[in-house]
Amino acid sequence: MKPGLSLRVSQHLALTPQLQQSIRLLQLSTLELSQEVEQMLDDNPFLERNLEDAPREEFGLPQADTPVAEDDSLYGAASASATTATAAESGGDADVPAGPDAVTEAPDWEGDGTVDFSPDDSEWGGDAPARNRTGDDDGQADATELARSGESLTAFLHRQALSLRLSPLDTAALRFLIESLNDDGYLDEPLESLAQSLAGDADLEQLEELVHRFTVALRLLQSLEPTGVGARGLAECLTLQLRALAEAREADADVLQVALRICEQPLEMLAKRDVRRLTPLCGGGSEERTRAAMALIARLEPRPGRRFVEVERNIIVPDVIVKKTGRGAQQNFSVQLNPDVMPRLRVHDVYAGALRGNRGGEGHQAMQQRLQEARWFIKNIQQRFDTILRVSRAIVDRQRNFFVHGELAMRPLVLRDIADELGLHESTISRVTTAKYMATPQGTYELKYFFGSGLGTETGGNASSTAVRALIKQFVSAESPAKPLSDSQIAEMLKEQGIECARRTVAKYREALRIAPANLRKAL
Repeated sequence: MKPGLSLRVSQHLALTPQLQQSIRLLQLSTLELSQEVEQMLDDNPFLERNLEDAPREEFGLPQADTPVAEDDSLYGAASASATTATAAESGGDADVPAGPDAVTEAPDWEGDGTVDFSPDDSEWGGDAPARNRTGDDDGQADATELARSGESLTAFLHRQALSLRLSPLDTAALRFLIESLNDDGYLDEPLESLAQSLAGDADLEQLEELVHRFTVALRLLQSLEPTGVGARGLAECLTLQLRALAEAREADADVLQVALRICEQPLEMLAKRDVRRLTPLCGGGSEERTRAAMALIARLEPRPGRRFVEVERNIIVPDVIVKKTGRGAQQNFSVQLNPDVMPRLRVHDVYAGALRGNRGGEGHQAMQQRLQEARWFIKNIQQRFDTILRVSRAIVDRQRNFFVHGELAMRPLVLRDIADELGLHESTISRVTTAKYMATPQGTYELKYFFGSGLGTETGGNASSTAVRALIKQFVSAESPAKPLSDSQIAEMLKEQGIECARRTVAKYREALRIAPANLRKAL
């Protein structure tokens, strides 16, 4: 085999540090972008937050609807062809074989050799108000703090326990049980287990004494508000509430007795509303009285600690705002970015000027790269919002009927439709629509909400799966409580509307909407 030389021509995409950063910023949520901006402000001395109003640069958002440029095409292609090293960081959809021109691990932000100001050195996001990080000057409390200012179940019970005249041992036992409750107000562990964990290596007599103390404390705990707290299971929780109703004489005595006997039976029969089996077991005498008892149980609170649970409230700040303009046939929808989520950044003019006056000095090359890095960061953030705005406008154009009539008018839409319209790659559209939200006259939705597959119709067209789910919800809300619709009946009703939807598909959509099966929706 003779050695030889040969030339081979091939094409591959090398992701520059600027392009890698652009792709990564695009997929970040609003909160993650804010954290990224804060990190960059701490790391790069040439980047600063502009707290003054400044005119938007000429290449900014007003140019968002211009035809796709070559950079945008490269931007979309790079989203689909990320390197292996970038895939873990930016979620790339395909790998690119490494070549001699592939990007190295150390980012090279070196620019064109100049340190003069360029258009992207000016402030960006001029419409966004400055973020107040020092405090609340206008007296408006933070929404998250307000949501978390409620009293907890533990504190509420401890406050009630202060009014009880107990010995120090009983007080300590009651406090221990209160601290052992879960968020729903239930005591998950048996008293013996709690006593064993507290007693350690104590002898049997001491252990029995501790169990006795806990038994007394449990009765005291179950006498506190909310009624049902301290129960060791759902049946006991319901029984405690029924006994409280009996003492207050707030319900018919016969019905209460039947309800108490129902709670002594397996709860599966109650869940299935098996009136025929429960009536003879509970001595109801008639099915009507059993139904009345089951209706009384249904009004009870199965989770006494529900209203005290500190639920994490996720406050969604929309990235895009859609406003309705005009009326009737002249009705239109304007799409704009939310100025509150747009960071206002600029290159530090003092530091950039000092670098310009110190050409050739020590460390000049490193500082020049940091300056170029700040410029690229501002430009990539701007490109992120430009892309979000373009995609949002395309979605509003495609789903105009939704904004007028609601989710029943949603059209089938896939990522490729928007990608082809804007000249971007599907992976770019996927990144744009993930964790980005749009505030509309119909409510606030994630951009992915407007995409959905289509179901065939008798006319040969397609109906959006979102619209089909809305129809199912409408059918169920209008059904007779005594005779709820089965999945097969809903499928037939959809067929009457011209939508071909199998029973299994109806069941899948019903479960996604968290609608119970027909046998559990049947009224008593």
